[in-house]
Amino acid sequence: MSINTIISDKRTIFWLVAPGFLLFTAMIFIPIMVSFYYSLTNWDGVAKYQFIGLNNFIEIVTKDKVFWKSLLNSVLLGLGLALIQHPFSILIAMLVQYCGRFEKLLRVCIFIPSIISTFVTTQLWVSVFNTQFGLLNRMLEIIGLDAWKQDWLGDSKLAICCIIFVCMWQGFGYAFLLYYAGIKGVPKDLHEAAMLDGASQIQLNMKIVFPLLAPVLRVNIILAVVAAFKQMETVYLMTGGGPANSTQFLSTYLYSKAFREGLYGYGNAISILLVVICLLITVLLNRALKKDVGEY
Repeated sequence: MSINTIISDKRTIFWLVAPGFLLFTAMIFIPIMVSFYYSLTNWDGVAKYQFIGLNNFIEIVTKDKVFWKSLLNSVLLGLGLALIQHPFSILIAMLVQYCGRFEKLLRVCIFIPSIISTFVTTQLWVSVFNTQFGLLNRMLEIIGLDAWKQDWLGDSKLAICCIIFVCMWQGFGYAFLLYYAGIKGVPKDLHEAAMLDGASQIQLNMKIVFPLLAPVLRVNIILAVVAAFKQMETVYLMTGGGPANSTQFLSTYLYSKAFREGLYGYGNAISILLVVICLLITVLLNRALKKDVGEY
């Protein structure tokens, strides 16, 4: 049976698509609908509950300052990933290819933080930022900058900066790997043709390689920004949302409301808003970054 025959057979298409559709429905669509139902109630997760309509959503949007703080922190992390981590990872990916026999070693070293357990790397940085015996304050003391010593995770402004830095450090390897693979995928013919035309290495990378990375860039940026809004583990392990809710992110705030305060319906309302925000971000970024690029 040819591929054209399979594509034209609607029954065959249905049976090919059905398993994936059923899995999506059971694992994603139905849980979202159940979560939406509970978001319209005042359920505490145990006792009986009452249907209260959109009251949870109205309270979140109009009265909940911590929710807006969580949203702002997520936006800051997303901007940090898109405007700092990714440009830097593209630069490093372009430079690594010129490192000769050290190229493979550098690839491994750069990717190591991304494969280590989040718990391990987070505890590492918590120790570094520790006020009393942390490596950062100790180094500042050694070089004579005692005045710069800080309570890095105890100060609300510094704590969010520390979390954003650690998240960028942890995810740098994945961003680097995708860009590096995209750069390596550019045909050698294009390199040779550009060099014959007298292009320098900088011109080659800026005029040929970087434009061809547009599809990789689009996917990478979308994944990074959505991941910023879903950030949970690093924040929870480093500060738990403190001090004074200054480092709350949408996922940690959702967890706090649902499982610490017992406001299960309220937590589900936050989760629905999180899903909507992630969908909107995906659509908007996909349209904003969409660009026709020739295949190679």
